[in-house]
Amino acid sequence: MDRRRLPPLTALRAFEAAARLLSFKHAAAELSLTPTAISHQVRQLEDRLGVALFVRGTRRVDLTPAGQSLYPALRDGFDAMARAVQTVHPQERPRSVVLSTTMAFASRWLLPRLARFAALRPDIALHLHTGDAPVDLQGGGAQLAIRYGPGRYPDLTSASLLTSRFAPVCAPGLRARGVDDLERVPLISFEWFRRDAVTPDWPLWFAHAGRAQVPRQLHFSDEVHAIQAAIGGQGMALVNLALVADELAGGLLHRPFGPELPGHDFHLVWPQSRDSDPELIAVRTWLLDEATRRATPPTLG
Repeated sequence: MDRRRLPPLTALRAFEAAARLLSFKHAAAELSLTPTAISHQVRQLEDRLGVALFVRGTRRVDLTPAGQSLYPALRDGFDAMARAVQTVHPQERPRSVVLSTTMAFASRWLLPRLARFAALRPDIALHLHTGDAPVDLQGGGAQLAIRYGPGRYPDLTSASLLTSRFAPVCAPGLRARGVDDLERVPLISFEWFRRDAVTPDWPLWFAHAGRAQVPRQLHFSDEVHAIQAAIGGQGMALVNLALVADELAGGLLHRPFGPELPGHDFHLVWPQSRDSDPELIAVRTWLLDEATRRATPPTLG
């Protein structure tokens, strides 16, 4: 009997990726397939071997004893093949994707997560383009963007990434507990690149709170410095809670009172002509997964 009569290589590759990532969805993004295709290939392999390889859950899969036995050999085998290919073709470089976003979103949300993408997809070099002015995605300046806005962009496809809620936050050392404390605590504001009737700024917040606005303000040209000033105890900032979730969870900031104001969502945006681009699918899938992993902002206190 031929010792190399193996199941289809595509099925073995699908199993190895799903076993390594414990996710059909992540395996699909890595192999530029759909989760349904991964599930189908794994099911074919299980039928061929006559054993179950995964215990399927709602959001993840786990290996059965048979899967645990099979996985290490396949992992080492694919690693050995990758090293051999690299030896004869060392000039191969990662494919690149340019992602455009604002400086605030890049520094406050995206940068702390980039290491996870690099570990998940070393074959894709993700480059950031930061700026408040939208880049021309049709002209090739970037292939993908994260934009704050209503989500309607002609000739572009968009998907909601993060919902925005704005509320006053400050360092705990300011000991602000109620709205009356704003008489002594400076208000921190920043320049909005674009404004509309529902821009969540201090005048709108005081209108929702039913109070007359206090005049003491520290004004910054950008949101990043406004957030940093709040962390440094310089005053009370009205900011997007999604961008300070880590500081709220870690106690560097707290949100002592409301009301909260809604804002526009952050949207993933890309040219319709690149809906099926495998690299863009991989980056989009990862960003959406990261968004679902974010911590829920703490309650008032």
